[in-house]
Amino acid sequence: MSTELLIGIHSVEAALNYDAANISELYVEAGQQNPRVRELAERARDMGIKPHARDKADLDRMTGGGRHQGIAAMYKTPPPRSESELPGLIEAAGPDALILVLDGVTDPHNLGACLRSAEAAGVTAVIVPKDKAVGITPTVRRASAGAADRVPFFAATNLARSLKLLKDAGVWLTGFAGDGAQSLYASDFKGPVGIVIGSEGEGMRRLTREACDFVAAIPMRGSVESLNVSVATGVVLFEVLRQRSL
Repeated sequence: MSTELLIGIHSVEAALNYDAANISELYVEAGQQNPRVRELAERARDMGIKPHARDKADLDRMTGGGRHQGIAAMYKTPPPRSESELPGLIEAAGPDALILVLDGVTDPHNLGACLRSAEAAGVTAVIVPKDKAVGITPTVRRASAGAADRVPFFAATNLARSLKLLKDAGVWLTGFAGDGAQSLYASDFKGPVGIVIGSEGEGMRRLTREACDFVAAIPMRGSVESLNVSVATGVVLFEVLRQRSL
């Protein structure tokens, strides 16, 4: 278990809400008047976590000049979930199982935004490759607005093997690419499904695409070639949610 510094109100609040036991130290700017920071400090104290006062210059140095908003915390980062847990999660979710696979997203703001959409859409699990992709970092935590602590997150050593595991568990995989053979809106997302979205620049890798049962496209009328990966993820997830609410 590694340790990272969480900075800012959203990151610290999410850790206090969902994983306070892994906060080892809390630092608050001396003389801080922000009511949200003061409330978080009081909550931490009630949980047995003593806030340490630091002047602004110390916090600036500690956070490397990041936007700390007067609060930071040392956090023991839990490891990604084990791949062996996936079948149980899928079985528990039943026909509502919804897996998001992100093949090579490298920008932490994009991953954070994807996790935020995933949590809002009720995604069962998010899977990313362990290598050549961003994992859960302090920036991802801030961008996710707490979703990074609420959505089961898997970093796959072998993504192709994870995709096979999903298919063996009865999950139908739909990948997304600009040249997809069918429209997002003509796709059927009833039952256990996996949504596969590629990286910011290259899209899905060849083996990932070949593992998909279907390849679809998001219809667009403008002249841009593609959407931002986090925007595309939100569009697709909420089409799944729309279909399932009918």
